Amino acid sequence: MIFKNGPKRLGPILLVQRGGSPLKGYWSLPGGLLETGETLEEGVVREVLEETGLRVKVVDFYGLFQRIMRDAKGRAEYHYLLVDYVCKVEGGELQAGDDVARVEWVARRDLKNYQMTEGTLSVIEEAYERALRKRT
Repeated sequence: MIFKNGPKRLGPILLVQRGGSPLKGYWSLPGGLLETGETLEEGVVREVLEETGLRVKVVDFYGLFQRIMRDAKGRAEYHYLLVDYVCKVEGGELQAGDDVARVEWVARRDLKNYQMTEGTLSVIEEAYERALRKRT
């Protein structure tokens, strides 16, 4: 997760619109597959750069999530293990790349207007709430 004003000040969050299957057109957090021999943190940095044009630094581990997408008969079609990190932008120029159709900074109040992949909105909302609790 990448907040425009950094992980301590929050603000808009970075979302990408998927450009390919599965879930073409849906919005989600930047990310993707690891390359052989790559650490999780290296994969996050590379994927964010490829998808958004931004250079980031991993700040903190956020959470581990599982998504199972089923076909019309209820059989598992895709099974993802998602590892989310909070990152800080260190440079680059925001632009859609790789398998992304669009990339945007989205204000919290506008999140409900985006068609997101399953579970994404709840993870983002929890991140905002967790950050607000840390401030008090």
